[in-house]
Amino acid sequence: MITHAPAPRGHAPLPHILLLALTAVLAAGLAVAAAAAPARAADDRKCRAGYVGLTFDDGPTPEHTARLLSALRENGVRATLFNIGEKAEKNEELVVAEKEAGMWIANHSWSHPQLTKLPDDGIKSELARTQVLLEEITGTAPVLFRPPYGNTNDTVKEIARGLGMAEILWDVDTRDWSGKSAEEIVEEAVTVQSGEIVLMHDGYDATIEAIPAIMENLRSRALCPGMISPATGKAVEPTDEVATVIP
Repeated sequence: MITHAPAPRGHAPLPHILLLALTAVLAAGLAVAAAAAPARAADDRKCRAGYVGLTFDDGPTPEHTARLLSALRENGVRATLFNIGEKAEKNEELVVAEKEAGMWIANHSWSHPQLTKLPDDGIKSELARTQVLLEEITGTAPVLFRPPYGNTNDTVKEIARGLGMAEILWDVDTRDWSGKSAEEIVEEAVTVQSGEIVLMHDGYDATIEAIPAIMENLRSRALCPGMISPATGKAVEPTDEVATVIP
């Protein structure tokens, strides 16, 4: 008669071991989810009124970009920076700093011309040259484009779309370039409503000085800085995914 040796003492059958392991993993996952839930709920309450897009044109600049990034980080802001290609070429380390600070980097043409006065190939060169450079520096091609001075037409929009970018203008113009004080910039910026976009610039001390007061007002209204959706052109909740839907 054939007999089977009993299982060695002290060793649970394999299925039981797997069950215990799976139970432990599930318990750990539930614990993490439970711990994260209050933080997520707090974030939802903090931003319950929605998101706004804070944007800064014309960088990077050796005189201002580093200080601008410091002010944005100190105030918990992720902003969209519309960079000029020829400035980015001269200040690649600042573009890298923008990316490392968590900012969204976008295309503002190569030399800041009035694009509507250029022939089609001139428009394409301005946008494509900047697009290639910013992708080389950051590893990601911009999906947003803003025409200098806001001057645009159907041709400009179509060329930008063909290069994988949505054209983005603004809802609130702080006119910080006109010599306004920080207080005056704040007064304009805080008129922004959920989903809207504020235009500012990388190049003025007063703009940097205005950031804390702008953020104080937004927090008081349960508004948070958000990313700009290329699909809708509106400010939305930030996501780690790179949006590629171009209208």
